[in-house]
Amino acid sequence: MAIKTRNWAWVGAAATLLLSGGAFYAVGQVYSDAKAIDLINQLAQAGLYFGSAMATASATTLALMLTLIGMARRAEADFGNSFYRNVYRISRLATATLLGSVVLLLLLTLPVGEFEGLDTMWFIWLYRVLFALIGVLSALLVATVLLVFTTVRDVIVNITPEDVI
Repeated sequence: MAIKTRNWAWVGAAATLLLSGGAFYAVGQVYSDAKAIDLINQLAQAGLYFGSAMATASATTLALMLTLIGMARRAEADFGNSFYRNVYRISRLATATLLGSVVLLLLLTLPVGEFEGLDTMWFIWLYRVLFALIGVLSALLVATVLLVFTTVRDVIVNITPEDVI
């Protein structure tokens, strides 16, 4: 039984979430909860680059979806409802990724080292939230890329003569 092309995006997202969960579990086996502040600082260094790259990629994807819709309208090929549904799905995923990236960047601006009077549970939960947010954003990005791929493939199939493919 073949998986529908749009379901590959969800399979990729689920695999990314599983990988993220495995990484969280592995880190938890190596480091204790007492090192949460150190883990947050390490996560923040990579997370800032990751969050800004995700925001940029998502905004670019949204702009490209507008271009794709205009191109599809002008093309002489007939694009079905599934094509426009995929463009809508890509736009929703890109929007969710963009919003999540902004939240991630805002959370990473917290001066964690300055919160010495807080309970250690606060740092543990902040680390868990940051790690989960990075995992979810990674899964959203994978799903978006796979949906973009299937949509581009559909465009190529519709506008290219059959003997070329």
